[in-house]
Amino acid sequence: MMKKDDGLFFEGSEKKAQIIINAEKLSLLTDIDNNFWEALVKSCGAKILSSMTNNSCKALLLSESSLFIWHHKLLIITCGTSQLVKAIEFFIDSYPINTIKQISYQRKNEYFSHAQPSCFSQDVKTLRQYISGKAYRFGDLDSHHNYLFHQDNNYQTNINDKSYEIVAYHISEAASKILTDTNLTALNIRNMFNIDKLFAHFDIDDHVFHPFGYSLNGIHNEQFFTIHITPQAESSYISISANFDLISLLPHLITILAPTTIDILTSNELNFEEKIKNKLPKQFICTSLVKASLSIGEKIVFSSYSQNTRHSCDAINLKMYNEVHSL
Repeated sequence: MMKKDDGLFFEGSEKKAQIIINAEKLSLLTDIDNNFWEALVKSCGAKILSSMTNNSCKALLLSESSLFIWHHKLLIITCGTSQLVKAIEFFIDSYPINTIKQISYQRKNEYFSHAQPSCFSQDVKTLRQYISGKAYRFGDLDSHHNYLFHQDNNYQTNINDKSYEIVAYHISEAASKILTDTNLTALNIRNMFNIDKLFAHFDIDDHVFHPFGYSLNGIHNEQFFTIHITPQAESSYISISANFDLISLLPHLITILAPTTIDILTSNELNFEEKIKNKLPKQFICTSLVKASLSIGEKIVFSSYSQNTRHSCDAINLKMYNEVHSL
């Protein structure tokens, strides 16, 4: 998304937190005003840019990604150097712990991990001051991987509550050139991805960052999807997340972006391997496939795919002044 002012990089890799509450005691959608959400978002180093609401969901577009609110849960996604764990702390400090049914926290490996104010293990240590939980790593340390922490309690996930995340890395030079055009508009990007046709029934709220970057929220009844784009060639990162099946969109995304690597993370998609067949071009090979059945009844699959082609490029000339955080 938005590039740092020093012009060097922006960390597109995202952190996600989901908090499920007892809706009989509290409705997140109707019982809490915007001042609370502004303070929660501010606590992790972001701000609200715009919002939209229907009868089932509120979607807030943030300076560092997105926040979605339903009656019984919230999902907040942040990127950059945001400290999302502080938003979880803020919520726990604001409402009785017995209001909360389940907390989960996800964090991807970062391009520029040394620039982050905390690492996953430090975040887990913070959360364990409030709740007991279990932590996992999906994928190898020397490759793409996801960390996941969830509250360890008697809560059981509804198997019909599904989630999908697709991340594309190292997009083509042609795609990057389009997405870093100084005259780029939100309409240009929606047309590029054919958003209005693919998601015809969704209300859309989007924002183009300057000098580069783009975020989009879409909601329809209880369904949501969100897109976040960091288009810079040295750290390109495009993510799309939703609570409905995105796997059928893979060929479309690959045609547009021509990435060298794709990650897919699903929750409660029981037919993942069957659905993924014939969705990826033959030059993509699976480099990682990790599965887990969590104690809270959630089924997780993480997979990573890379093009089986030789990659050749020139060495990058690093302008090393005070930018030690980029190494």
